[in-house]
Amino acid sequence: MHLWRARFLVCAVLLGIAAGCTVQALRPPDPPTAAVVVAARDIAAGTDLTGADVRVARLPTAVAPRGAVTDPGDVVGSSTAVPLATGIPVLPGLLVADEVHGPPGTVVATVRFADPAVAGLLSAGMRVDVLAATPEGGPGGVVASRALVLPVTRRGASSAALGIGGTTDDSVPVLLAVAPHEAATLAGAAASALLSAVVVS
Repeated sequence: MHLWRARFLVCAVLLGIAAGCTVQALRPPDPPTAAVVVAARDIAAGTDLTGADVRVARLPTAVAPRGAVTDPGDVVGSSTAVPLATGIPVLPGLLVADEVHGPPGTVVATVRFADPAVAGLLSAGMRVDVLAATPEGGPGGVVASRALVLPVTRRGASSAALGIGGTTDDSVPVLLAVAPHEAATLAGAAASALLSAVVVS
């Protein structure tokens, strides 16, 4: 008797189960995905990547970048050439390669500052204005604005090879990403002026 009275409720439940199974059967399959290494947090330019800076995400194959890195071990220890936002795929072109390069539209200049201690105070990712003053103490002019300090991947990345500040002393060179026209100005200033740096935000 109780089952007969509840027949409508039972029918409704069975119809709901049948409808759910139908929807599940008709839903298209999930698109194929690919493993891609992405930034686990916001990362500044010039950062030496650690395991905590990256993670593996599954992205739809249709949107996964070509040439994307799939193993975090392939990028740990590399330095970023540009800032990376959280979730951005870590592509080889965004990292400082062995030959060292800066962000798109810039060239790399090696600078030796008049005070060798300056190199020790600057770290990769900083932005600096480079000033040139005359040996007689004349006022300095800005020869490069908001230059990006890059990691020095090789001790003695030769200034002669890059053409800026080519002295033979033991001061540590600083690699800067600058606009192409600023590289020429820096080269001229290094031959006749004393170079210094001002950190800017």
